[in-house]
Amino acid sequence: MIRLSWARRKFLPLSQVFVPFSHFHEAIAGAAAEVSPCPAKKSYLDLTLDLSDAIKFSSTISESQTIHARLISTGFSSSLFLQNTLLHSYFSFGAVGDARRLFDTISSPNTITCNIVVTGLSKSGNLEDARQVFDEMPVRDTASWNSLMSGYYSQGKFEETIEIFSSMICNALEKLDIFSLTVSMKAAGALQCYELSLRLHVLAKKLGFENASQVKRSLIDMNIKCGAADIAAKIFKHIQSPDLFCWNSMILCYMKLYGVEHALKVFNNMPERDIISWNTVISILSQQGHYWETISMIINMQVEGYRLSSITYTCGLTACANFRHLDWGKHLHAVILKSEAIIDVFIGSALVDMYAKCGHLDAAKRTFDSLSTHNIVSWTSLIGGYAQFGKVEEAGELFNKMRRERISFDKFTLSTIISACYNGTDSDVHFGCQLHCLCFKTGFSPSTPVSNALLTMYAKCERIESSESIFKSMASRDVVSWTSMITGYAQFGNVGKAREFFDSMSTRNVITWNAIFGAYMLNEQEEEALKLFVVMLREDDVRPDWVTFVKLLSAAADMGALKIGTQVIAHTMKLGFNNSNTSVANGIITMYSKSGKIVEAQQVFDSIMNKDLISWNAMITAYAQHGLGREAVKAFEKMLLESFQPDYISYVAVLSACSHSGLVSQGKSYFNQMTRIHGIVPGTEHFACMVDLLGRAGFLQQAKEVIVNMPIEPTAEVWGAMLGACKLHNNTELADFAAKHIFQLDSKDSGSYILLAKLYADVGNFKNSAGVRRLMKEKGIRKKPGCSWIEVDNRIHAFIAEDLNHPQINDVLIVLGNLFERIKAFGYVNQDSCARSTRHHSEKLAMAFGLMNLPPWMPVHIMKNLRICSDCHSVIKLVSLICKREIVVRDAIRFHHFKDGSCSCCEYW
Repeated sequence: MIRLSWARRKFLPLSQVFVPFSHFHEAIAGAAAEVSPCPAKKSYLDLTLDLSDAIKFSSTISESQTIHARLISTGFSSSLFLQNTLLHSYFSFGAVGDARRLFDTISSPNTITCNIVVTGLSKSGNLEDARQVFDEMPVRDTASWNSLMSGYYSQGKFEETIEIFSSMICNALEKLDIFSLTVSMKAAGALQCYELSLRLHVLAKKLGFENASQVKRSLIDMNIKCGAADIAAKIFKHIQSPDLFCWNSMILCYMKLYGVEHALKVFNNMPERDIISWNTVISILSQQGHYWETISMIINMQVEGYRLSSITYTCGLTACANFRHLDWGKHLHAVILKSEAIIDVFIGSALVDMYAKCGHLDAAKRTFDSLSTHNIVSWTSLIGGYAQFGKVEEAGELFNKMRRERISFDKFTLSTIISACYNGTDSDVHFGCQLHCLCFKTGFSPSTPVSNALLTMYAKCERIESSESIFKSMASRDVVSWTSMITGYAQFGNVGKAREFFDSMSTRNVITWNAIFGAYMLNEQEEEALKLFVVMLREDDVRPDWVTFVKLLSAAADMGALKIGTQVIAHTMKLGFNNSNTSVANGIITMYSKSGKIVEAQQVFDSIMNKDLISWNAMITAYAQHGLGREAVKAFEKMLLESFQPDYISYVAVLSACSHSGLVSQGKSYFNQMTRIHGIVPGTEHFACMVDLLGRAGFLQQAKEVIVNMPIEPTAEVWGAMLGACKLHNNTELADFAAKHIFQLDSKDSGSYILLAKLYADVGNFKNSAGVRRLMKEKGIRKKPGCSWIEVDNRIHAFIAEDLNHPQINDVLIVLGNLFERIKAFGYVNQDSCARSTRHHSEKLAMAFGLMNLPPWMPVHIMKNLRICSDCHSVIKLVSLICKREIVVRDAIRFHHFKDGSCSCCEYW
């Protein structure tokens, strides 16, 4: 009946069917001659071969079907050879139904027939049917096993591929060949199973296949994917003439072993390259945060005549998105429009992501609307852009529109829309709870990425108990889960609980280490972060990245721990981050500047090839902190000349520099151009700088007018700047005015109260001074104890005023007493008006300790948590003269460089 169904098909006359091959006409003519009384022109074998060629060269499925029909009508359909050829043709055209029906008509299929069917069904995704055909085969050869294994591997069934390979070893070891072994190695690599990779390597040696070029290639690829890059490197070194595949694999291998720099060396030493070589190194640079180098490599690739592919564009756009470089992103967009007739959905999604992360949401939306097709990635990219900038309503509307258009969302879409609720407002919590319900309804709640987003959302909204509840309910936790809990408890102020989660992890990666470093730094425990870094370096399977060094450099900078910071810099140099990563270089600038090394900070800044806005801001801030106002102004102007657009922080830095150096006219000019030219709305920091600038210079009424005319409510910081200026110029009237507003704001900062009390005492109004201190006591406000610390022999030694607990305190007091006796000869008199003596202030104790323990040639670097008092300033100035030592003090406001009896502040502080 099946054969009749084929014969009954209505086919066009042969003359109307386009068959481009002359031998097909000859074959049909020969077949007709065979049934006629005339003698045959060709043998049966020749006719069969001609018909086989006709089937092989069919250009469409209809041609194969037409030939099949003619075979039935001429009696050739019973030829198993031709049936096998037809089966292969049908599968190649994707006509699985036709192939199945033909296979059912074959009464005695041979091994080749079954192999064709197993291969065809496997490639089309019909793995169960392919397995059934395989299991029913009376005889199997090597190709049978390889076909089934290859089919399962191509469909992503890696574990099943290994199971079939294991069965082949048990039942048909003699049939195992190189192809069998390479397929199993690919599956092991995909599973990232190190133990299995070792076993396959041993098997290759046992069977004598180890030296085959295909096996070596597969061994290299498998070991890299299984985390055994060192083994892959050894195999590569023993290959006399590695092919391009091996070289491309080694780029990734050396990156995993030694870092980006060594991967680039492999790339540069390649005898030849292809587009895969370029895309591999471009992808590595982008993923490792070397964004400028990514763009540079794309330019070089284009210069050398290679056509940029979808992967190239995607990596380039991702780099532009991650370091927020809109101009280069636009340039790549222009290149894409010029060279690509159609923008595929991958490039389109990357474009949307780039514009969104650069804050140009309108451009992201226009790009999204211009795409011919949208998929889940492009939708998620656009939603993520709005979520990133806290536009919860817009992100929610897009998500709902996506659902209305019947685009199925996945766990990553849900994770992205949940991240829109990270602002912590009541509306965010409400929307987040709704999304949590949707996760339950749609069955995505058990998903690890979704659970991670939910627990992060609850932690951001200060519902840490809900976060921990979700964490405990998760069936599968990844590094992000643990990291989110560490970060959540750190933000909640419970660094001890964060450390408990960190210690409970069975395996940690660099992201986890960075999270615990950030937890300690967030809770002002920088020393613990630096101690933990030493533990990290002992781990064999964890390698610091650029984020690690940025955090640790920040920790060393906050502590003013120059020696420890220098050691961290040495590690950055060892791993190649100091010159190749701008973010790390920016961290080094800040570390040097906060440790009093402004010259070294300048040298690092000058060495950065690809400066970004953060580089300029860091250097301008450094100049400001060291009282080098004119240098800060020059740097700001140079930044403008190099076409960098200043941001909010840039203007805080330059206004602060003007304030510390008395550059009133320049400060006023910058404050006005901030809004007029660059469209930046002044914030409380800018107004505080202006009040400080005018107040220090003696323009107290103008400073008051700035506060009165502020479009936003003045903060305690702004009024504090006014109060400080009043203290400097002994203006009690305006000081009362400023203090009144500070007290109304219910500020718990003791500094303002102490400043006002000292001002009253300085002008002889001890009654009011006592009243202020009494008010502090009534409000329960305690004076923040002054603390100074100094680094000696890689240890931080802290001193608190009047604290006698340091092991060397007796020697410190003796040295300090001798110094007081010596400076009296230079006219020193303690004129501090406070009742409490300033003789043993913390910075004096730290100074004496430094003079005792540091070599005579070494500058004494002291850090203090509060502003240095006038008496300590005078004492250290004279000590620098009589001891001929350079003493650097970093207080809460700025740096003071004391040398030869003078200070870098020029008494303007």
